Amino acid sequence: MRPLRNFGFIIDNRRCIGCHACTVACKSEHDVAVGVNRTWVKYIEKGEFPNSQRLFSVMRCNHCDNAPCVEICPVTALYRRDDGIVDFDNRRCIGCKACMQACPYDALYIDPKTHTAAKCNYCAHRIDAGLEPACVNVCPTQAIVSGDLNDPNARIAQLKDEQNVVARKVEKGTVPALFYIDADNDSLDPLATDAGDNYMWGGQTSGVGHFAHDSANGDEHVLEKFGRLLSFGESSTKLDREVATSLRDQMAGPTKRAYDAPQKGILWGWQVSGYLWTKSIAAGVIIAVVLAKFISAGLASTGLDIFASVVGLVFLGLTGALLVWDLDKPTRFLYVLLRPQWKSWLVRGAYIITVYSVLLVSNLLVCLAGYSLGMLFDLALLISAMLTAIYTAFLFAQARGRSFWQSRTVPLHMVTHAVINGAAFLLLFAGNVGESYVQYLCYLLCVTALIQLVITMVELFLPHGDQESRLVVNSIVAGKYSRLFWGVAIAAGTIVPLLGLMLFPQTSQIIAGTLFLFGVFTSQHIWVRAPQQIPLS
Repeated sequence: MRPLRNFGFIIDNRRCIGCHACTVACKSEHDVAVGVNRTWVKYIEKGEFPNSQRLFSVMRCNHCDNAPCVEICPVTALYRRDDGIVDFDNRRCIGCKACMQACPYDALYIDPKTHTAAKCNYCAHRIDAGLEPACVNVCPTQAIVSGDLNDPNARIAQLKDEQNVVARKVEKGTVPALFYIDADNDSLDPLATDAGDNYMWGGQTSGVGHFAHDSANGDEHVLEKFGRLLSFGESSTKLDREVATSLRDQMAGPTKRAYDAPQKGILWGWQVSGYLWTKSIAAGVIIAVVLAKFISAGLASTGLDIFASVVGLVFLGLTGALLVWDLDKPTRFLYVLLRPQWKSWLVRGAYIITVYSVLLVSNLLVCLAGYSLGMLFDLALLISAMLTAIYTAFLFAQARGRSFWQSRTVPLHMVTHAVINGAAFLLLFAGNVGESYVQYLCYLLCVTALIQLVITMVELFLPHGDQESRLVVNSIVAGKYSRLFWGVAIAAGTIVPLLGLMLFPQTSQIIAGTLFLFGVFTSQHIWVRAPQQIPLS
């Protein structure tokens, strides 16, 4: 039995002349907007005159056998056909941008016309009609070869067997179906050259792609307003420029990027940082209250159960609002529940939050009626709260394009952040709950903050195996995020309130609680934002 077809591409760099005919043909075939690309040509220049050369690399979707964009998509807007083509259906897309974080090749973009994700789909409509992709058809030097990699008689299969071909980022486990002949590593490696917005032959800084519609522009305006607070007087846009400059200094060398598609910027902005923060409060208050019951029956309180349930529901509502706000197609947010793709942790997380909400409502109603559902229900509530706190860690793990998020410490960060936020929030209103409960909250905060501090230091100072993660760590501990990290997240948001609770537990509760909450938000904001500064192509 003949194996299934597996369509792929080979880019023959011996033939490519960098004419951009493939880019133009793709734009014409699919009506691709100005400023975004399904196929584009990257130029790099190596050496010094007169011993210099310019190299071209055609960039696009790799139509992976193990496509991370398909796995993370919550609504099956992205899917892999039986012939190996990774296609998309923009009628289902909710604009969550998770696929863009998952793709190691920077192949996806948000279409400024439809506000949905888009990418190269191998001209699937042409393939179904027995034609070649538009880029292949128009290439004047036949540098782009398409076809069935499983067909031994196909030119692409023969080239793959005969030539020394390479693929990009195979270490990501994507099993790409795009190969290069006579490839130059500096051209294929996004970290080998500076990824700027302005080049000798063209420049583009804003107004297209992800930044072409209100949700993204709103992010920039809000970050501009809050940037001074979070960056000791520096606006967020200035901070982004300085981070880019820092990366450029680290990657400076004899190889330069002369032309490329514009970088997409920060895809998950302050809404995602805020959603992590509100979700951790919603989970943390219940974790703190239920743990108190398990530690001592004397710490059980119906009033605290009611208060924690109300707080949990309010902050879950804020979490949902921030999630919907971050979508580029917010009117389709119910697709996550009604058209779920179960491998995606966005879907699993939505159902975890739904179950947690039901348990919170049940707990609130029962407590208001003067009853208790017992320890088994409390255990179920605790487990649900823990899952609510940590599920986003598994979503970040599915975002394989960002190496820093693949760390196994991310779930630990999210658990400890939830406990800190929950206990800190309760401490702000602990004036009437009794001295023993206040002592419990202070002890819980101190222990958890110390654990979080150790986890953070281990994450940042143990060696990382890949350059992307090392660049992120450097930007946090010694680069342009360093003042925000050391000054706000560590000093003001962890060490100061920790010492306050240890030395002055009776007088520093409200200040300590407030500082802990602010410190956790700052830490989460950095952890979300810093990895997105690293170029993917």
